Amino acid sequence: MAYVSSNRTTAALSLGDRFADIRKDLAAAWRAHSIYRQTLRELQGLSARELNDLGLNPTMLRSIALEAAYGKKG
Repeated sequence: MAYVSSNRTTAALSLGDRFADIRKDLAAAWRAHSIYRQTLRELQGLSARELNDLGLNPTMLRSIALEAAYGKKG
């Protein structure tokens, strides 16, 4: 069986509205990436002892920063 779906909301939007939506999406992506970079930088600045006290190891830092910026995946 074939399914057809259409997205009429984008068809009803003007070009200016579409650009505004794209701009909002890009701004949100930039903010999330900034949070990722800042979190990773701060975590990488911790000593091995501080990481151990927190129960972390260096291989976990990227995934922690990703979760902080973009939320839990999966």
